Amino acid sequence: MNITKKEIDSLNAVVTVEIAKEDYSEKVEKVLNNYRKTANIPGFRKGHIPMGMVKKQYGTAILVEEVNKLLQDALHNYLTEEKLDVLGNPLPKNDLEIDWKADNFSFEFDLGLTPKFDVDVKKKAITQYKVIADDKMLDNQVKTIRKQYGKLISKDTVAKGDEITGTFTNEEKGIEKKSTIETSAILGKKQVAALIGAKVGDTVVLKTKGMFDDDHDNQKYFGVSHDDAHGLDIEVALKIEEVNTREMATLNQELFDKLFGEAVVTSEKELKQKIKEDAEKQFEQQSDQKLLNDVVESLIENTKFDLPGEFLQRWIQVSGEKPMTEAAAKEEYERSEKGLRYQLIEGKIRAENKLQVSFDELKDYSKNMIKGQMAQFGQTNPSEEELDNIAARILSNEEEVKRISEQLNTNKLLQFFKENAKLKTKEITYEKFIKEAYE
Repeated sequence: MNITKKEIDSLNAVVTVEIAKEDYSEKVEKVLNNYRKTANIPGFRKGHIPMGMVKKQYGTAILVEEVNKLLQDALHNYLTEEKLDVLGNPLPKNDLEIDWKADNFSFEFDLGLTPKFDVDVKKKAITQYKVIADDKMLDNQVKTIRKQYGKLISKDTVAKGDEITGTFTNEEKGIEKKSTIETSAILGKKQVAALIGAKVGDTVVLKTKGMFDDDHDNQKYFGVSHDDAHGLDIEVALKIEEVNTREMATLNQELFDKLFGEAVVTSEKELKQKIKEDAEKQFEQQSDQKLLNDVVESLIENTKFDLPGEFLQRWIQVSGEKPMTEAAAKEEYERSEKGLRYQLIEGKIRAENKLQVSFDELKDYSKNMIKGQMAQFGQTNPSEEELDNIAARILSNEEEVKRISEQLNTNKLLQFFKENAKLKTKEITYEKFIKEAYE
């Protein structure tokens, strides 16, 4: 057997595998002999079939199977030993031209080679947002807590700031949705005025256009689809079934203990500080995700290299469960090219900076995750043996291992970017962060 490689260019090559008769003949003869002993051919006793008849009936099929086994093993070993970084799988080049009546065979395969490139995470500055909870947000959160833990007082007549429970209807859009809504959530003086003074049992007609600050509230209150919610411009009838005013809870030690545990918070100032800490911890997760997305986009945009596009399109065309048309494969390649580029970039970053996840890291990460979950249920000091046993059960589940590995891999990559990328920190309120980062 002989294997050679011819480079077409830096991204494409052809591998030729030559298989001689002596490479496969012994294997083919062995299989034929086994068939002779076990085959059932009418007119002959099992084990007494003439070899000529066995070869005539099964010879070509056995030859093809054994040669293909040799071929696949040889190709795999060659790519491994030569340390060839290939994209996709080798594509047969001359498989339709093989003469299976010959003694010697020559197989050609097209290879798509991984491009060589450098990654510079400092090439372009990326904004790292430090999202803060400002006084306006803290005051609103305190107000929300006081409302949530306050008392509902039933009324007959709607006044400003009340909560109304009723059923919204509109025959044209098929709306019949029971909802609870505060008058403060409704925009427009005329809209609010139509509700003020209305009584339980009354039906009030409201216009949906501009009724809420966010059109998505049309889904929440009226039960319409996401598409219908945007720019909804109809009239809805609200039959009032219940009116309540909410008496705000007093900020006292009883409320603080109910929220955070005994004596953890002892004043409104400490309450706001606790809210601030908890909120900014959540904001950090969103900021980190934004940072990761922005670094990824920047790396894709600023890391230039070519791909063996023609080869990859042919590979996509034949590699799925069902063969694709050339046009469909081209479309799929164009859709997936950006993701493939980042896979190569990320793979290079991980390899060059040893960011692979070890089993010990996976185990420690699992144990810390378990600790956090147990703490939520008041178990603050589990034993190492207990943690080891639970972690062992989790890590015996393939799906859980995959999920945790992905989390840990993402965390490692994010930490690498924080330490090595060119970042510019920007302090910003959550409201401005949402507008600037996502709108």
